[in-house]
Amino acid sequence: MNVSPARGAADVDALIDDVVRSVDRLAQTMDALSDAECRAPSGLAPWTRGQVLAHIAGGADAYVWLLRLARTGSAPGPRQDAAALAEAAERTAALPADALADRTRRALDLVVAEARGMPAARWDTLVAALAGWRHPAWYTLLRCQRELEHHHADLGLEYGTSDWPTSYVSWALDETLATLQTQGHPLSRVEAVDLGRRWALSPEGPSVAGPGHLLLGWLSGRTPATGLVSGGPAETLPPPPRWPQPPTPGWGRTDDVLGHG
Repeated sequence: MNVSPARGAADVDALIDDVVRSVDRLAQTMDALSDAECRAPSGLAPWTRGQVLAHIAGGADAYVWLLRLARTGSAPGPRQDAAALAEAAERTAALPADALADRTRRALDLVVAEARGMPAARWDTLVAALAGWRHPAWYTLLRCQRELEHHHADLGLEYGTSDWPTSYVSWALDETLATLQTQGHPLSRVEAVDLGRRWALSPEGPSVAGPGHLLLGWLSGRTPATGLVSGGPAETLPPPPRWPQPPTPGWGRTDDVLGHG
């Protein structure tokens, strides 16, 4: 598999800058939303645009919790479970458009502030996602950018998969396809024609090629396979599994880490 250089604690400043740019792009979209537009359906059925933004805000809160945990070594207050997060998101989604945008931006700004204040020695500290899989603190920044880029496109406005940064698309394809290969997903080859990238997953199965952003859009359930070129009819392509999944290879699954987020 043709894999780009790993991202990690060594280039954490670049990761933070990527998150900041994603936040700024989302803020421009949020600031232009009316109340009616927030209540309208998003591209991520059955959520409204307001629910998508509320989900982003709640995710940012979770990332702040994990970063503070990594920095201090102790839990920064009680940890909300999935049910509590869903209830909070519904309350946030009901806010007027300007208040919802402010709530979301403040939550994301806190992620950046926590990241800027993280001691270098703490970035490799292992923390755990709510689902129980663990990762180093620096990977929280990649999770945050992934949420920002995909959910920005989910709003169904002017921002689409073609607006995703090339560096993000390349990384997300690397990670997604490594996971599919480990799971034995029946794709043989994937080619991102605009990126000059090729991945060999299996000796058998259909192949697929196209622009990187459309490949990632299809693999993440955002765009149909009809915009791609395959070794057979598009309908013969195996449907991608639920996305995203834990990183593979990753850092395992254990209760023996600092916390779950």
